[in-house]
Amino acid sequence: MDFVSVFLIAVGLAMDAFAVSLCKGFALRKVAVREMLIAGLWFGAFQAAMPIAGFCLGSSFYDLISAYDHWVAFLLLLLIGANMIREALSGGDEGKDPDMSPKAMLPLAVATSIDALAVGISLSMEEADVLVPAAVIGAVTLAISAAGVKLGSLFGDRYGSGAEAVGGAILILIGLRILLDGLGII
Repeated sequence: MDFVSVFLIAVGLAMDAFAVSLCKGFALRKVAVREMLIAGLWFGAFQAAMPIAGFCLGSSFYDLISAYDHWVAFLLLLLIGANMIREALSGGDEGKDPDMSPKAMLPLAVATSIDALAVGISLSMEEADVLVPAAVIGAVTLAISAAGVKLGSLFGDRYGSGAEAVGGAILILIGLRILLDGLGII
């Protein structure tokens, strides 16, 4: 998988964490670098670890579905992207709490990284390397989440759902690209 695709997947996956980070920044109002790093490290670490876990899981049953791998990757990314868009349009309130303790951040980090687990499964279907994409996904999520906390403190939670919807659309488009490539169309 080329770097541009990996980077776009990383940006798409980071949008959940970005939306929650915006809400954290909004709830905190005054943000220091410490809060930015807390959010970035929690979200970035989980977004980096989950593709690796998904890759290991997907590799264990790859032989059973290798003839349909492009369809599986497409369907997973379609479902993840559609769910992100649905959540963005529903206007949920997750993350609108100023608490940055591990008790508050752990469930948010897990919840926002479940889609990265499915991306790891998709990467195993592509027989792609997982370590570089996982590192890129983690680094991009760290940066975007840290920026989200700061932006949230400056602009409030007005843009969080829009960012999540864009992330979902990016994942759907990448899934479509994988499908078309697997079918030999592109």
